[in-house]
Amino acid sequence: MLDHVFTDAIGALRDAVESAMLERQAFEERLHVDVLLGDMTWETSYALPGEGVPPRVQSDITLTWPTWAQSSYRSWYIGEAFDERPRIEIEVVLRVQRLASAPDPAQLLTVLPEESPPIGGQVLQRSGPTVETLYGGDLDDPEHAIEVSYDGSYELDEGCLEDGAILDDHFGSMGGWISSTLVKMGDLTWDFLPSIDEG
Repeated sequence: MLDHVFTDAIGALRDAVESAMLERQAFEERLHVDVLLGDMTWETSYALPGEGVPPRVQSDITLTWPTWAQSSYRSWYIGEAFDERPRIEIEVVLRVQRLASAPDPAQLLTVLPEESPPIGGQVLQRSGPTVETLYGGDLDDPEHAIEVSYDGSYELDEGCLEDGAILDDHFGSMGGWISSTLVKMGDLTWDFLPSIDEG
């Protein structure tokens, strides 16, 4: 495995969500490297066990390692001074889908706090909800979805750069938070369509 602080963060977050008994969605994990700009992005999706295909509630997680963060990390790695500590950009999207009727955004916000639990010294901030309506070719029986994202960044201090195990402690709370939030979202009164395996 590549020895890099970004892959350490990916491993720490993956361990956190899997220890919270969430299931990774098949074929939904990707690592992208922008060959023109140099940014690296890791994306994955997790759902509660037994949710069906596609799951009724799921979490889409994205970590981004910008080019400037790599430059900063390289400077630290070879012992040079750097102006700004490297940061990992984080987005967690919490989504309810397979809805038979248009959702009420206010209902969803009742179970979503404005901030995530602390990740090290930082928190993620909640955005406003996005509602989707998906139509088939005949425009009958549309499917609806609603999602809310939490965005922010995790700044790596000297301790994290020297010891990647610190990331396990900092990212550890995310698994339980995502899992319990998905449970609360699924427990709200929704009118769900059947899953593909039920259909």
